[in-house]
Amino acid sequence: MDTTTLITLLLVGLIAGFASGMVGIGGGILIIPALTYFLHLSQHQAQGVTIGLLLMPVGFLAAYNYYKSGNLNFNYSLVMAVTFIAGAWIGSKTSLAIDPKWMKKVFGGIIFIISLKMLFGK
Repeated sequence: MDTTTLITLLLVGLIAGFASGMVGIGGGILIIPALTYFLHLSQHQAQGVTIGLLLMPVGFLAAYNYYKSGNLNFNYSLVMAVTFIAGAWIGSKTSLAIDPKWMKKVFGGIIFIISLKMLFGK
């Protein structure tokens, strides 16, 4: 794993953890698009890494299926898990300091922007 990949994984984990703690999103909405756009992983590989990251909360059997098919990189999943935890803690603290009406707008805006990127991006 090169330095650029490691930094990318750490940042994706931190940002997804922050978003998860702040507005309850992360896995499919942020991590998968980030892995496909920044690390050029296939959709299946990005899903496998995300499942590996969320292994305990999401489920061992789903990760095992991705592992058997060759689409789970444990190293990527473990690196992002470290910063995901930190980001989730910081995001939850931030979210609790923001008015719930604004948080609803933040959540809607994030989903809207990501959906446009997925629909009309490369």
